[in-house]
This record gives sequence, structure tokens and C-alpha cells, in this order.
Amino acid sequence: MSTARVAIVTGGAQGIGEAIALRLADDGVDVVVSDIPGKEEQLATVVKQIELKGRRSLFVTANVSVEADIKGLVDKTVEAFGGLDIMIANAGITLFKPFLDTTPEDWDKMFATNTTGVMLSYKYAALQMIKQGRGGRIIGIFAMSAYSASKFAVRGLTQAVGETQFDSEVEPLFMVGNIAQELRPHKITVNCYAPGFILTPMLAHPDDDKFGGLGSVAKMAAKMPDDLEGAKPSVVAELVAYFTKPEAYFVTGQTINVDGGLMFD
Repeated sequence: MSTARVAIVTGGAQGIGEAIALRLADDGVDVVVSDIPGKEEQLATVVKQIELKGRRSLFVTANVSVEADIKGLVDKTVEAFGGLDIMIANAGITLFKPFLDTTPEDWDKMFATNTTGVMLSYKYAALQMIKQGRGGRIIGIFAMSAYSASKFAVRGLTQAVGETQFDSEVEPLFMVGNIAQELRPHKITVNCYAPGFILTPMLAHPDDDKFGGLGSVAKMAAKMPDDLEGAKPSVVAELVAYFTKPEAYFVTGQTINVDGGLMFD
């Protein structure tokens, strides 16, 4: 029976998610990659690359904003590989629209993926890790109007001060979610990475070639400095790999910017 740690990477078909999955495989981690239906071919390619590194891998399609999909993702991972040690809630979408052109439908879709999807990933990973009793690592992505708003919610979900209020004669009235503090007794750390101008397919625009290559239109739309050079996804993957290491047990409730000093927070 394998004693390797097991990770799930959502949004793992390409970009930062793919880079993280491959980097974790380099550290001896078995990796389940997940993305939305329609990306099976890309996911299969990532699985093959992980297996070529000598690690076990499989892919599971899932919509992170659907609770049954996330529960199923965790269940299938445990069934195939015997447990779950690392959850990388990387799936996210962006929208290249000015705020005044953003519709309620745009807003709802953004929040469903970027906030609800992270919450569900955190929840079902934590439930499994607590059941196992051996700790774990939960890591989310925190990264334009609706996009930033949804990702601030992820940061708050990870870092907010925890408090449970009880009435002496009734059920708990409410719980304010300090996930990092709540899960600390279970030896589960919870952290975020906040990528800035990272050169992934998410930044692609049909007019990129006219203005300097991948991400050039997005850079202009976001009014970034002309001389800003984008970073490769592997830069983010290295940070995430550190979060997952046993040596990072004392780092929790943190959000680390990977943005070239532009402060995307």
C-alpha cells in the first residue's frame, strides 16, 4: 500500500493548476486533477505527465460550485488512493469587462466558482482530513471588479477571526468562519496564494499578438505598468509546494501575494 500523500488540484487542466499538480508530483505526491466537463483531453494529458514522474494520478470532472460534485471528487479520490492530505482549491474564472458592463449573471457565475467553489472544496477536504486524523493542507487561490470581490471573500474565509456564539438554552446561533483557527487543532493548515500577472491561458485574448503576446490585452485592460513582465505558473507552484510541506506546519491563515509587487489584494 502506498504511503505517499494524496492531493486534489481543482482547475488542474491547464495554467497554474497544471503547474501545481506537476510540482507536487515532483515532491512525491499522488495527484488527482479536476476541472469542468469538456476538459477531459487536457486532464488526461496532465495525468499522463504525472504518471511519467512515477506518481499515481487520475482525473475527475467536476463543477466546483456544485456541492455534489465536490463531495464526489473527494469520495472518488479516497476510494482510489486511500485518503486525502492536500486540497488545492485552484479553480477560478475571470471576466474581462468593465464594472459598469458587468451583469448580475456575470457576478453570480463569478461568485459561484471563485467563492462557493472554494468554500465547498475547503469543507469536504476538511471533513475527510478530520476523519483520517492525520492533519492536512488546504490551500486556496485569491486573485478586476467581480473577480477581486469574489476573491476577497476567499481571503476572509481563510483568515477571518473565528467565533462561535451560544445561547445557554438553544442551538448555536451562528458561526463566523475562521477556518484556519477552527482546523488548527486537527493539524490542518489553511492558506491562500494571490497570483497577479501570471501567464496562463486564462489571460488569452484574440488580439494579444497585436500588442505583445499572451496577456498583453489583459495587462492594458487592468492598467498595469507597460514594463511589467508576467511570471510563469511555475512561480506560483513553488510557493504552493512549500505550503504543502511538513515543514510549513506553523504557517496558517496566511495570504501570500505573487504579483511582482503590485499588491493584488
